[in-house]
Amino acid sequence: MGASRPATWRRTLALCAMAGMLVAAGFGVVPPVLAQGVPPPLAGFADLVLAVGPAVVNISTTKAQGRSEDLPVPQFPPGSPFEEFFKDFFERDQQQQRQQPRRTFSLGSGFVIDPQGYVVTNNHVIAEADEIKVIFNDESEYRATVVGRDTKTDLALLKIERDAPFPYVEWADSDTIRVGDWMLAIGNPFGLGSTVTSGIVSARGRNINAGPYDDFFQVDAAINRGNSGGPSFTLDGKVFGVNTAIFSPSGGNVGIGFAIPSNLARSVIQSLKDTGRVARGWLGVRIQTVDEAIAESLGLESTAGALIAGVTPGGPAANSDIQAGDIILRFDGKKIEKMRDLPRIVAETPVGRKAEVELFRRGERKTVQIVLGELPEDETLAELGQPEPPPNGAPAQIAELGVSVRELNDELRGQYQIPPGGKGLVIVEVDPAGPAAAENLRPGDLIVEVNQEEVATPADLAARVAKLKQEGKKSALLLVDRQGDLRFVALRFPEG
Repeated sequence: MGASRPATWRRTLALCAMAGMLVAAGFGVVPPVLAQGVPPPLAGFADLVLAVGPAVVNISTTKAQGRSEDLPVPQFPPGSPFEEFFKDFFERDQQQQRQQPRRTFSLGSGFVIDPQGYVVTNNHVIAEADEIKVIFNDESEYRATVVGRDTKTDLALLKIERDAPFPYVEWADSDTIRVGDWMLAIGNPFGLGSTVTSGIVSARGRNINAGPYDDFFQVDAAINRGNSGGPSFTLDGKVFGVNTAIFSPSGGNVGIGFAIPSNLARSVIQSLKDTGRVARGWLGVRIQTVDEAIAESLGLESTAGALIAGVTPGGPAANSDIQAGDIILRFDGKKIEKMRDLPRIVAETPVGRKAEVELFRRGERKTVQIVLGELPEDETLAELGQPEPPPNGAPAQIAELGVSVRELNDELRGQYQIPPGGKGLVIVEVDPAGPAAAENLRPGDLIVEVNQEEVATPADLAARVAKLKQEGKKSALLLVDRQGDLRFVALRFPEG
């Protein structure tokens, strides 16, 4: 063992020397030894920075601040020497504000993706700016115009002009990025100018509640204020992420930064470049998470997928075979691991495409096709038609669920302010110690279905529950309507 150590070190040093020579030989080639796991800092990032650094820019914006309301002149006794002094001072100050509005300045980062001068940055970097300047490492400045912006992903596309082509970088395929991969970030932290930091990809698929399509990379390279809009690079010099946010109790770097994946950013930026706006695919459904209780109720082996709680009338799904209660497992060939995967994948799918949807319905898998529409700017659910109210009936207690229910009538509709489209059994009482209370059900909620079968009378509900218990089920899956908001709720039966 001891005799082999010098030979091992010699081989390691030889590999490191080879890595350095390959990197020095030219940008764009990833040394094979790096692919085998030798850490790139042994060779350094200098050649990578020389190759991509010229395409990374600083973004400087200015915004005119409207003057504040005129402050009242302090009141002094008539004839006081301070009266005229403060009157002159306040009047002169307010006149200057009216003539020269105060201006605020903001700094961020960006990168050029096209030799014609298209620059990517974050929308919040240039939001409400009156003037935008793009500054390169050689201190050349260009006034930028906004091609388009997207608030839902916090991305913006700028355009600058000159006769000669601009240096630029290319997008990477972010789907190939792995946790633990080395990365490089370049930006303009705190307005200091171009700054390089390195680290690794710490996690994928982070949801930080920044928007409806959150799917961030988490990186540990030092990212601070001013880095927003800057690129995260792979070792072959391609952009795999747009640095957007940090987690920091102090406001400074603590090793937790977030970047928008390039595959998401690229489609948004291309749409902004082509049309100045973002056209997103639209399925026309409302969805919810598949938890363990719901999966058990439906006979699913895992909690993967997105449960369809409702279908928007007039939307694309309404014109297909997709139904409320279906669980979408794959969309357009992409697996739905979590509920929030579906909106992002649908949004990234081109409008008008005929997509295959693999779903789970009543114990079976099936595939349907749907032609995607375009997501409306302000998507709203159409009001459902009004059914005939079921006949009046006496309340019934369903002990296994911990509720008492009645058939819907005009009196109950008015008492609980149930919308015209509501149908089902009205919960009139909830046992505080029962399963319904544990899932926050309350009087006025409507039970529409039990395990995807409609119920119209208390007897229907009692029979469905009894059948489930006879089959050895541990819970009942209810479709509940609360003021027009449909959702599935799994209620576990009490033990014993």
